[in-house]
This record gives sequence, structure tokens and C-alpha cells, in this order.
Amino acid sequence: MAYTVTPIPVGPVGSQYCVCKVELSICGQNLLDRDVTSKSDPFCVLFMEVNGKWVELDRTETAVNNLNPAFSKKFIVDYHFEEVQKLKFALFDQDKSSMQLYEHDFLGEFSCTLGTIVSSKKITQTLLLGNGKPAGKGMITIAAQELSDNRVITLSMAGRKLDKKDLFGKSDPFLEFYKPGDDGKWMLVHRTEVIKYTLDPVWKPFIVPLVSLCDGDIEKLIKVMCYDYDSDGGHDFIGEFQTSVAKMREAQDAFPLELECINPKKQKKKKNYKNSGIIIVKSCKITRDFSFLDYILGGCQLMFTVGIDFTASNGNPRDPSSLHYINPMGTNEYLSAIWAVGQIIQDYDSDKMFPALGFGAQLPPDWKVSHEFAINFNPTNPFCSGVEGIVQAYSACLPHIRFYGPTNFSPIINHVARFAAQATQQEAASQYFILLIITDGVISDMDETRHAVVQASKLPMSIIIVGVGNADFAAMEFLDGDSRVLRSHTGEEAVRDIVQFVPFRDFRNAPKETLAKAVLAELPQQVVQYFKHRNLPPINSEPA
Repeated sequence: MAYTVTPIPVGPVGSQYCVCKVELSICGQNLLDRDVTSKSDPFCVLFMEVNGKWVELDRTETAVNNLNPAFSKKFIVDYHFEEVQKLKFALFDQDKSSMQLYEHDFLGEFSCTLGTIVSSKKITQTLLLGNGKPAGKGMITIAAQELSDNRVITLSMAGRKLDKKDLFGKSDPFLEFYKPGDDGKWMLVHRTEVIKYTLDPVWKPFIVPLVSLCDGDIEKLIKVMCYDYDSDGGHDFIGEFQTSVAKMREAQDAFPLELECINPKKQKKKKNYKNSGIIIVKSCKITRDFSFLDYILGGCQLMFTVGIDFTASNGNPRDPSSLHYINPMGTNEYLSAIWAVGQIIQDYDSDKMFPALGFGAQLPPDWKVSHEFAINFNPTNPFCSGVEGIVQAYSACLPHIRFYGPTNFSPIINHVARFAAQATQQEAASQYFILLIITDGVISDMDETRHAVVQASKLPMSIIIVGVGNADFAAMEFLDGDSRVLRSHTGEEAVRDIVQFVPFRDFRNAPKETLAKAVLAELPQQVVQYFKHRNLPPINSEPA
């Protein structure tokens, strides 16, 4: 295949929801030997698929005379959970100093999504030639690491016997924290609140990212300045001192750290000047503020279940006006929603076996209505293999069921909630459940559904509802607690917002990726919010 070097489009490739940057480390094993007198001189090129074309993002250095290279240059890629980010790693044997890839011998390639790499943390795969056959015994290993310092510092500060600056009262002190900037000047990082009329202030504890306070270097000097607040903005300088996070960490609850606040002008003028008061570090704690990617790289699996509405209001699936009618292109709005969400989430589930459930239909042989049935008609094993398996089971079940009603959501929500409740017994951030409900209309069991959602909000679980067709979806908007907290009919409030509702009609004419972005936009923060609420760090995370 021909490789071209395309200029990377200006502006971000992807959406505004970029979680962070990921660093990819590359190693090769048993690469093909293309050189006659010596071993190959391999280098690796990273491509990303942009609008259906492979665009070169970066290259490693060349490893001279080495069939088992470990490249020191890392690839850095923006990670977007709600997009399918297709990557290709191609290895070449450098023959000339040319930048043109066709001038070098091809050693094999491997393609996958970024989601696959981060959900495994490290993968080793066979390199393939252009014809799809293995490139000898050549293998590639790709390891992912999040490129962000997620440490945060929580500081509790107080003052004692600060200089009195106001003529008719005490001072109104506040603190400012500075770090050295690249230009050698001090850069303001944080300002505390003002404490009125006191020379012995106690400021509220505050949290700052460690990167903001000291660029992540706890030995770096920082400067703290104390001022007396004036409403006209001409704040009076009380004093200052320099310290480091390493020094402030010595403060313990029982043993606060005391630092002298010095006014250099006063110090020069007065011989017996001692200080302008004491600033006390009551406590200084460094913790990790874990991100969604920390949990995924830690091994958390996203467990995906689909719930499909087979009520009579959808119309007869053999009639082209039906929402379940599969058109000559082999799709409909139900299938589009399954593909949009499933193709993203399947990368984060190692066995890729997904339960697919239906509701609102009469089932053979006795034609009883069910609101929670396996669409593969195997109640003991409702799992489908990958998104393709869900699509096949869906198409196969349509002729064998009778669309009926009513539209009850609560049985399927409670079904997934039972599994999510079992997962909480592990007391680890190992599983998070996602239920995708695709429906054409108004919920019949609103009270029971509200109660089910409020109970599920306490569990590692999120619910995505995609509304198909042109019905009134006001009830769905009500469940999506973006504008107000959802309450059950008994008045109990949801602990957190776990429902994301999207009407498919808003995306009918948009590129198919747009639906996935809208539907999955809130999911990373919902995952993080749940595990933080339970005080569960990522599995095998390092202490701060």
C-alpha cells in the first residue's frame, strides 16, 4: 500500500472533550531482516485515520542494526473517549536519509484503536504485511501511559500576630502564592479569601493542582506574600517568605509548621525587627485526583448492556414506515444507535460479550408479554459476541416476536442494577455498567422507573437513553437530571446524575460520530464521580 505524508490539519483532531494526552512506548521483536550484510535499521511511523485517510502523526528514531528495538522516542496522542481513534503503527528499515517512506523497506504494520491500547495498558501483536500475512515472526509491543500529573495539594493555613495595617482597626489579611515563571519572574498561582478584622486569621483549606503550584516539583521554591486588603485595590504589604512543598509537608495535624513573615524594608530599617507575624501551615496533604483514564489504565472494565423497545407503537417491522424496519442499506435508527455507542464501548470490555435485552413484546410459544427478555432467546446466556453479535441477534428476533406494550423501563434498569450491586462487593474500581436503552416513546411505568434510577445512582452504573422516531420525549428529559435533581415518587433524591438522554432525530443528518460524542460526553465524569464518591482509587494505582 502507498504511504503518503499528509500535513496534519490545523486545529484539534477530535472534539472539545479531550480527556488528556497519552504517551505510547513502542518495542519491536523479531523484525524482518532486510539488510544483506547487517541487520535491519528499523524506525516506527504512527498514523491516525482522519476522515477516512491515514495521516502521519510522528516517527521514532532509527534503531541501528537491531531486530528487537526499544524506541526511546515516545508518541504523544490526544485521547478522546467518545471517538473511535484508529491508529496504525508501521515499521520500516531505513535505507536512505529520505523522508519518503517508499524509499525504505517495509517491515510490517499493526492497526487498532487507541481505546484498545488504553484498556489493555500494554498489547503485543503480530506485524502484518500489505497482503495481510504475518511479517515473519515480527511482533510489536505498545504500552500506554497517561501524560498528566494528577496530584493535588490541600493546604490549611493560618496566621498569628500579623502586623496591624489599619489605623482604626485590625488588618484584613489574605495570602498570595507564587512560583518562578519561565521568564524568571514570580507568577501568581493562588489567592486565599480575605479574613476581616483580625491579626490571627484562619483561612479555609484550599486545593490546588501540584503542577499549578510548583510544576510538580516539590523541592521548587515558592513565595508566599501576605497583604492587608483595601477595597480600593491598594492592598498593604505585610510580609513574605519562601518555602517549598517538601518543607510544608512536614506539617502534621498535631505539629503545625511555623514560618516567619518578613517585610524586607522593615528588616533593613529596624535593628531589633523580628518579623511581621507568623504564618502557620496547619496541614499539607498531597493526594491524587484520578481521571477516567487512570481508572481505565488501572483495569476498570466497562460492562455494556443494550435494552431495545419492541412495543407496538414502533409499527410492524415489515412495513417501511416502522422504526424497526431494516432498510435496503441494512440499517434503521435502532441499529444506528447500537453501532454508535457499541463501537466505542466495546474497546473497554475484554471479553466483548454483551447482554442484549428486549422489552414490550409478546414471546413465543405462549405469547406472554415480557419486559426483560434475551433477544437471542437464551435466558441463561443473553450474551452476544461484540456489536456485530447484537446486530445479528436483533435482526434474527424481529420475525419471531409480536410487538405489544406497555413501555416499561424499570425491569431492565433493575436487571442491570442487580449485576452492578454484585460488583460493589469487590470494593475495587474494577467494573462499571452502562445500559443503553433505545425507545420510541413515552414511559408507562414512570414512578417505578424514577425509583429504579434513584437506586441505580448509588451503584457503578450509567444509563444512556436514545429516543428514536418523532414522539414527545419530555419524560426522558425529566429523567436526565442535567437541569434539576431527579427524585423518586417517595421524594428520595438521586445521589448523582446517571441518565443521559439524546433524541436520535437531532442527529439524523449529522455524521454518525456526532451521535456517539453527544451520548458518551458525560460518561467519563460519571465513572470518576462514582469511584471518588466511594473513595475507590484505580486498581494498582501508585500513592501520591
